[in-house]
Amino acid sequence: MKNKVLILFFSALLSSTSYASNVNDFCVADLKGPDSLSGYPCLPPTTLTDDNFVFNLQPANTSQFPTIKAGISTAFVNEFPALNGLDISVAHVAFEKDGFFPMHSHPDATELIILVEGEITAGFVTGMNSIAYLKTLKPGDLMVIPPGHLHFVANSGNEKATGFATFSSSNPTIHSFNNIFANNVPSDILAQATFLDIAQVKKLKARFGGSN
Repeated sequence: MKNKVLILFFSALLSSTSYASNVNDFCVADLKGPDSLSGYPCLPPTTLTDDNFVFNLQPANTSQFPTIKAGISTAFVNEFPALNGLDISVAHVAFEKDGFFPMHSHPDATELIILVEGEITAGFVTGMNSIAYLKTLKPGDLMVIPPGHLHFVANSGNEKATGFATFSSSNPTIHSFNNIFANNVPSDILAQATFLDIAQVKKLKARFGGSN
């Protein structure tokens, strides 16, 4: 009797921790349908082909964002619908010398940075006691950014840097530092709220497309 109980216990444990393995493990997005918290509706499985599960990720182009000398090429659900509901996505990133991505966060996704060439310095700031963790990365290095943490990436080398960023979401949200100034909030109010003077606020608004 005791052996039977143990067998049932371990069977239940394995079934609760293993991944499902039936034909409903995927849901290729029907991008014509509404996007909800659970993702897009599924295309009928009978309409799918091998090509639905393959995506060609193009190299990032640093002319995309000349102000920050950086570029990003994404394979999120809107570009690669097979990622729908799978909680994974990837981007290729590139930085010219002195290029960077300013402070930003992904409230719904962990990020894993993988450096391929060049040198970058990446870091994040915790919400508790504002502790910063930063590291200069070399090719082959990986760095994890916990969800919701403000973080940045900067080319700290003397040549172009490239790599990948993977996310634990098929469509990660991005809250960027740029958004503080890419709006029509009056400059005097933003100056008061950010400890900057009005001239600095107006300069940043001009840089990021804000007004007022």
